[in-house]
Amino acid sequence: MSALLTAPAAESREDAVQARVAELETLLGDPTDPGNPLGYAALLSADRAAVPFAAGESLLDRFRLAAEFVPRELGGRLDRVDALVRLMRPVFRRDVGLGMGYGVTTYMAASDVWTTGSDAQRRLLADLLLAGGRAAIAQHETAHSNDYVRSQVTGRKAAGGFLLNGGKPLINNLERAGALVLFCRTDPEPGSRSHSVLLLDPRELPRERAVVTPRRSPVGLRGLRFAGIDFDACPVPESALLGPEGGGIETALRSFQISRTVVSAMAVAAVDTSLRTAVRFDQERSGGWHAAGADRSRTDAALTGAFVNLLLYDSLAVVATRALHVLPAETSVYSAALKYLLPKVLTETMYDLSIVLGAGFYTREGTLGIFQKHVRDVPVLSLGHAGTVACQATVIPQMPRLARRSWFRQGEAPESLFQLRGEVPPLRTDRLSLACGRDSLTASMLAVSASIPGGGPAERALRALAAQLVEEFRELRTRVLALEATAAPSRPKAACFALMDRYALLLAAAAVLGVWYQARGGPDPFLADPCWAAAALHRIAGRLGARPAELPRECETRIRHEVQLRHAAQSSYDLYNTPIPG
Repeated sequence: MSALLTAPAAESREDAVQARVAELETLLGDPTDPGNPLGYAALLSADRAAVPFAAGESLLDRFRLAAEFVPRELGGRLDRVDALVRLMRPVFRRDVGLGMGYGVTTYMAASDVWTTGSDAQRRLLADLLLAGGRAAIAQHETAHSNDYVRSQVTGRKAAGGFLLNGGKPLINNLERAGALVLFCRTDPEPGSRSHSVLLLDPRELPRERAVVTPRRSPVGLRGLRFAGIDFDACPVPESALLGPEGGGIETALRSFQISRTVVSAMAVAAVDTSLRTAVRFDQERSGGWHAAGADRSRTDAALTGAFVNLLLYDSLAVVATRALHVLPAETSVYSAALKYLLPKVLTETMYDLSIVLGAGFYTREGTLGIFQKHVRDVPVLSLGHAGTVACQATVIPQMPRLARRSWFRQGEAPESLFQLRGEVPPLRTDRLSLACGRDSLTASMLAVSASIPGGGPAERALRALAAQLVEEFRELRTRVLALEATAAPSRPKAACFALMDRYALLLAAAAVLGVWYQARGGPDPFLADPCWAAAALHRIAGRLGARPAELPRECETRIRHEVQLRHAAQSSYDLYNTPIPG
């Protein structure tokens, strides 16, 4: 692994990322301006027609966004996953459908090629993307609840390659893709070597053997161009193999660590927009924060609670994204926990904000219309082959080993895991592990909780909450070990699912503590303040069923002020506090 950049080089790299994000924000313009062809009015019109947001796609073409998906050694700009997430957040703030339809589907397909492809395959795809082309990926198995190992496409060995049979009914961008990453069964026998991955050019498949089948538009992400494909003894060359024959399951499980993390981290931006929309509506309707009465108190609680939820979730998102570089062997647990929490934290937060909008929640046009669009779009991100059940299946089998070998024994994570803009080592996908038996993140929770000073009321509250969650973690370890002693090896008990839920929340708590601790003395006074971290831990403790003490009044006041300040200053509500238009 190469050494980290020197300080001037690191600052230059960070400046370049910030400049690129700022350039994209400027090009997108004020979303509330009805005359902006890239604003809410235009994209909602495309959504009603269930067509891609053409103006947005045209802008991203001019911006050469596809270069962000191609590694630098192949002529692109990709060298850090966290930088890619930061660059895609302006797109997701504007339109989840644009982010997924234009970019993320291509990146998900490409990441498999960068990870396991030959030099020729990598060069071929890089040239395609840098020329403005798109890639599609076919892993979903809708007939089997998106169980990707029950493939409906089989590849039978034939002279010079394979004959494909079966179908994939739901592939985004298939009709306009120049590359298709296809997951299929190449061995009828069960086992971990039963599936393979192919890299195909769908334009070169014989039409009589590979028939495209269009589908109706979904309820969410209506602008995505979904289609299916049916194979009937369709010949493909052996050179189409992506990685070794029989390596499909391992390739998928490794790539899920990247795709789960990236998609989940980008989803923060949609909730950012929803919170901003609710704050704007509240300001315009009632004069906002200076109004009085019971309704005012309820509205304030909804807005500040949504902000805290967003920061809580984003802390784990930042940590999971940086872990791909810093702790790649441990990422399988962190990425799955992040994706698992997406519907529990972000989707629930979207609906909580509907309290503020009242009847305005049903508005489908104008500035308010974007709120309902995000309400429809964000839950879709939690579905699919890397959805809740798949995330549980990733984490639950690892918990007994973690409880025995890592929890309360492991050394804490490197500081760089929690530094928002700090440098990270190069991405080494070969070091991604399916299970390693280590968890440095929770070890950092133990270390930070023991280091919190007892200064003002907020710090004392944070220290008490951290200590309470450490005890919750200790109890979790005891329960996991006790359950392991009585559970059948191949059949986890129902209690395992509840324990996994608690573990995911404790990982989020550890991320919050780590981000706050590293932010002390940094450039953002709000992140350095213990108020937000105390409020986040208070919410986690409540979700765990604990009975935390009431937060000091200054915590709510500080958070409410920050919500108002960021709205007035036109900056994002995520951890990066980025200037945005509109």
